[in-house]
Amino acid sequence: MNLPIALQLYSVREDMEADFRGTLEKVKALGYDGVEFAGLYGKEPEEIRMILDELALVPLSAHIPYLELIADTSRIISDYAKIGCAYIAVPYLTEEYRPGTVLFESVIENIKKIGEAANRCNMTLLYHNHDFEFVKINGKYALDVLYEAVPSTLLQTEIDTCWVGVAGENPSDYLLKYEKRAPVVHLKDFFLPGKKPEQMYELIGIEEDKKKERSTFEFRPLGKGMQDMPSVLEASEKAGAKWVVVEQDMPSMGFSSMECAKVSMNYLKSL
Repeated sequence: MNLPIALQLYSVREDMEADFRGTLEKVKALGYDGVEFAGLYGKEPEEIRMILDELALVPLSAHIPYLELIADTSRIISDYAKIGCAYIAVPYLTEEYRPGTVLFESVIENIKKIGEAANRCNMTLLYHNHDFEFVKINGKYALDVLYEAVPSTLLQTEIDTCWVGVAGENPSDYLLKYEKRAPVVHLKDFFLPGKKPEQMYELIGIEEDKKKERSTFEFRPLGKGMQDMPSVLEASEKAGAKWVVVEQDMPSMGFSSMECAKVSMNYLKSL
């Protein structure tokens, strides 16, 4: 595997909260080439840029909540441009903005505006999917509707291979569908015996109805779950990916978050 590897820092968010620089040092020591942010933990962009320069870690990208992005687009994009990020990503849509709601059309229009603002700062906007984008609108998956409605000059893909798999599609095929529009790919493994349960998103920090069926779903370090990761990596390269990003929303299998990041990196090194 010839692609550079970043870690989505949401994977080690408690470590980041406790020791920002020390955690980045550990990430670098594990062999990661770059990082993807999910918050700045009260640090100023210039300070973060300095730390990353000293550690020789690439500030690849950042996940920024949709509502924050539309509320203060220029300032937020400017901050991440100062850090040196090449990409910013819409990471998640809360229920009222998802496909099938009256507000989804506004999401599409706002993403166009965010993409234009990103381009003005020489950055590229990405969309990071979950499985709820795999509902159909007029016979097409909502994720495809989004990418058809917004030109590739304003929006590129950040295919999360776990959620594509959870949605019942083949992650490798989906990557190849967006060849030349898939610069950053999320590598994520999972274990899901049987059918998909209702209770999914509290695993990624989203509060859900406690009366619903409990989830048997589990995030796993790469190589420890159900994904055909060699196929995903091959498809990533064929699709023209420039980076892959390791993400594990919750630790599992008795490992700490940082240990999960290590297991995933060791697995990638073994291929």
